[in-house]
Amino acid sequence: MPGDSSRALAPRAFVLAGPWPDAALAEHHGARVAQALARRLADAMRERGLSANRLAADSGVNRQTIANVLTGATWPDLLTIASLEAALDADLWPGRRP
Repeated sequence: MPGDSSRALAPRAFVLAGPWPDAALAEHHGARVAQALARRLADAMRERGLSANRLAADSGVNRQTIANVLTGATWPDLLTIASLEAALDADLWPGRRP
């Protein structure tokens, strides 16, 4: 995938059918990781009863960035993921075992 232009598209641009983050996706590893991360983030927020505003205050991550990750509108960077994981005390990165 090096050299392709898929980074110019948001993760949700790879949806084939259904609503993000539960949609069927095209074969794009990055979009699948972003989708799984969005699901984990939404689940962790729901389990803790946190709004995007509260999580933003706790993590230092902008509320709109959190919303964009949840809706697949942006590729979350490592600092964003690390900050959210620390605030939630949860692993968000897909593929790791608890």
